[in-house]
Amino acid sequence: MSPVPESAARLQKDSDSRLRAIPAVDELLLEPRLIALAEKSGRSLVTRTVRRVLSDFRAQLKGEPVPSGAPNPDAFDSAQLQARLVAAVVVTVEAALAPSLRRVINATGVVLHTNLGRAPLSHAALAQINLTAATYANLEYDISRGERGKRDVHTARLLAELVGAEAAIVVNNNAAAVFLVLNALAKGAEVIVSRGELIEIGDGFRIPDIMNESGALLREVGTTNRTRLRDYERAISDRTRLLLRVHPSNFRITGFTERPSLAELVALGERFHLPVYEDLGSGCIADLSANGIAEPVARASCEAGASVITFSGDKLLGGPQAGIIAGKKEIIERIRANPLFRALRVDKLTIAALEATLQSYLRGALEEIPALRMIRLSQNEIANRAQDFCEKLRPALSADVRLEVHSGFSVIGGGSTPDQQLPTTLIAISTPRHSATQLEERLRKPGASSPQAGTSPTATPVIARIEDRRLTLDLRTVDPSEESEIAAALAAALA
Repeated sequence: MSPVPESAARLQKDSDSRLRAIPAVDELLLEPRLIALAEKSGRSLVTRTVRRVLSDFRAQLKGEPVPSGAPNPDAFDSAQLQARLVAAVVVTVEAALAPSLRRVINATGVVLHTNLGRAPLSHAALAQINLTAATYANLEYDISRGERGKRDVHTARLLAELVGAEAAIVVNNNAAAVFLVLNALAKGAEVIVSRGELIEIGDGFRIPDIMNESGALLREVGTTNRTRLRDYERAISDRTRLLLRVHPSNFRITGFTERPSLAELVALGERFHLPVYEDLGSGCIADLSANGIAEPVARASCEAGASVITFSGDKLLGGPQAGIIAGKKEIIERIRANPLFRALRVDKLTIAALEATLQSYLRGALEEIPALRMIRLSQNEIANRAQDFCEKLRPALSADVRLEVHSGFSVIGGGSTPDQQLPTTLIAISTPRHSATQLEERLRKPGASSPQAGTSPTATPVIARIEDRRLTLDLRTVDPSEESEIAAALAAALA
């Protein structure tokens, strides 16, 4: 048997010495910082974390792979080991208790940013949520009659009045609304739809797939770019139960195109005693044409005679996530009677936020709705804010940082108005010390570049975009009260 090399024996002895120096769990728990942490965060969580941190450190000494953030054994110092382990425990516990869902500042200029939660709610909606969440409410209780009621009543009247429908109900999102309508009106029967409207509405959800799961049978007519009224008429049979029209809210087909108007489709449906269903997707209630946005208004569909329409609550409506189903009373009652409605219905907080949002529309107070307020901002208004922001920020920055203000475009996003842009003013930031990618990451992960390394649990991430290899901010989607936070975040990122 060959002797163990002296260097290997010395390394083994070194490792054994370090392992023996690791404090016991009970010993580490007596550290003042961990005693205070246990009082605030719970002894059980702190004890489990101590065991995990010590286990990871032992594994590192043995050369085993461990999670990032464990104390580095190569920097072993017996006098500092205890402090390093305590710090690792504190960081781990704070990370475990920090909320995963957290506030971010949207400086991308994408108003309905799906990844960032789409439409922010109004102050009125937040106040109504707080009041409803903290107390009991008459969710399904008729106060005047002293008996059980229906949760639909809180939003039905408002929705019906705003979109010109006879009745309305609400489910948890528009995909659920589409599914429920198809299942209630056409399960086991045919639904006629144009090939040019078989869209994917995001995250892999496709109209044909939803139709298949709903039990409705898809009957495609026309071609991708051209579908005529006679295509629908020829496809109608004794198995047909519904004529479906889907608004292409997240794409556009241009050029040699054709499709019948909703009024023409309604007239066809009346001839054959078939309901006509239009999925509007984005849910535009206010006319935004003055702001350069051409999006169909829900009321126009009801006035054209659609039997039922569906749209989202958290897109152009500017409210909470919801799927709105509105239309003729008899049709809505059939849909509501479907057993799946109970599985897809919304809770009291969604109803509270939606009711407050709809009341803003009813009063004509569109400025109260953040998404509409952002969309309606003029380029000059944003330009003035951008100039003021840069003037206040420049004194805090190094001489090599370049701030430029120039024209650009915002987008509405959220699968809405795909070929339409909003003129805006952008702030472009560059420095020879950091690339645009590095700056974007520093804003997105505040504190990650500090010696302690790791995202600060208190600093708010700023989400920006990169254009022409420069970090770019669009203040359209930034509330004025957030500008000071962005300035502080930029100063830190550019340091």
